[in-house]
Amino acid sequence: MTDHASPWWTPHVHADRRPHLLARGRIKAAIASWFAGEGFTEVECAILQVSPGNETHLSAFATERIAPDGSRETLYLHTSPEFAAKKLLAAGEERIFTLGPVFRNRELGPRHANEFSMLEWYRARAPYAALMADCAALLATAAAAAGVSMLSHRGRTCDPFAEPERLSVADAFARHAGIDLLATVDETGATHRDALASAAGAAGLRVAADDDWGDIFSRVIAERVEPHLGIGRATILDEYPIAEAALARRSPRDPRVAERFELYACGVELANGFGELTDPAEQRRRFVADMDEKERIYGERYPLDEDFLAALAIMPEASGIALGFDRLVMLATGAPRLDLVVWTPAAR
Repeated sequence: MTDHASPWWTPHVHADRRPHLLARGRIKAAIASWFAGEGFTEVECAILQVSPGNETHLSAFATERIAPDGSRETLYLHTSPEFAAKKLLAAGEERIFTLGPVFRNRELGPRHANEFSMLEWYRARAPYAALMADCAALLATAAAAAGVSMLSHRGRTCDPFAEPERLSVADAFARHAGIDLLATVDETGATHRDALASAAGAAGLRVAADDDWGDIFSRVIAERVEPHLGIGRATILDEYPIAEAALARRSPRDPRVAERFELYACGVELANGFGELTDPAEQRRRFVADMDEKERIYGERYPLDEDFLAALAIMPEASGIALGFDRLVMLATGAPRLDLVVWTPAAR
């Protein structure tokens, strides 16, 4: 059992952590080999960016660049390599993956860290269902590299070799909360707060007077849906409402939802994938709306990456996904916390 009172570099603590860390290295090598076999090119994306991302609840670390003439410019540590990777798709890359550190403020806990490793990959001219198949293959690859037959976390298990369950968000709300989610979203994708508040209240969930539709949606997901996902086998939670998919294109099947899915195992969210939005005007509209909401809630907003929006205009149709690598290692080794699978945990 790891000693919480002693620093991670204490020899006896490191000895307890070392088997997890060696498994991390094997998983990393196996994943790189899998991508090579699929014809992917590994890329490296710059960490310093003019915008860290434009999602309402995403919080970044800001820094300052000082030019030789003394002028100063605010830059951000990226929260994801997404903007840079999509520029590479615009440049002509077809299949790319990157594994490296990303940084998010306001995130700290057993399954969250301010600095963590993200595996991100993109397939140009491929449907987003191709990413679902990739996820299934990578779960099996990671488990085999770790030498385990089951993923596990805090008493929950998941067979990484079984075909994942595919479940729409609307079906998950109906199954686990008794809520008709799409009755609270109209054909334009606009959401109706009072309708969801009423349904959530009837389901026994707490709803505060100042909760917006997104707040209530997130509470239903966290309290009623997520605990049931990825138990026994992985779950692909698919077709998020448009309001919860800022970077995904609208589904051709139903205009109320988007081509977005999340991968779950052992009740833990592992990955977030999209059929990528490639309309720069629509992307700008969504970014501005999200930043207006961020300013209302947090009193701050991040700039738009105009270079990214320009690249989006020539980017091919593509699908992309981000996977929390530390979380995958945590499940493959059965570790209860992220810091046990990171060689040098961030300072606290």
